Amino acid sequence: MKRAVIFCSASYSIDPKYNDAAREAVRALHRSGWTVVSGGTVKGTMGVIADESAAVGGTHIGIVPRFMSEVLHPGLSEVVWTETMSERKRKMREGADVAIALPGGIGTLDEVIETLVLSKLNRFHGHIVALDVDGFYEPFKALLDHYVATGMLDEASRALISFPATVGEMMEEIS
Repeated sequence: MKRAVIFCSASYSIDPKYNDAAREAVRALHRSGWTVVSGGTVKGTMGVIADESAAVGGTHIGIVPRFMSEVLHPGLSEVVWTETMSERKRKMREGADVAIALPGGIGTLDEVIETLVLSKLNRFHGHIVALDVDGFYEPFKALLDHYVATGMLDEASRALISFPATVGEMMEEIS
């Protein structure tokens, strides 16, 4: 079974369109037979992903640091406990065929950048996509392009991440 790790927001204070896109992505992934892996808490978009996975009967693995046990989502198919955030990120990526960054904050940015670095170093072998809901990732794309223009990043490394604008485009790309 294919595994998709999803990095996303833990905030409740975001535009609802981002959670709508998360629901659509989860439904599309499960319809196509993917197992979803996420941070596994009830917070923000993580909770939306867990709720939607449970609603459609999909397999959803939560990777949760023990210090976050009080916000564990009760509807997960499986829980993998970790001791640290670094271990959590490593475990989330283990066996993943794709890493999907939904709109999120600095934690999501950290996760997607670390995954991009690991891919550049040939330590992550899956696709990396950032779902560019309503242009959310335009500043990040511009930064990466700036790095290429200044010689700080090579074109091949820049090409390791894509920015589909819709869930349909994302699914075409990763299927």
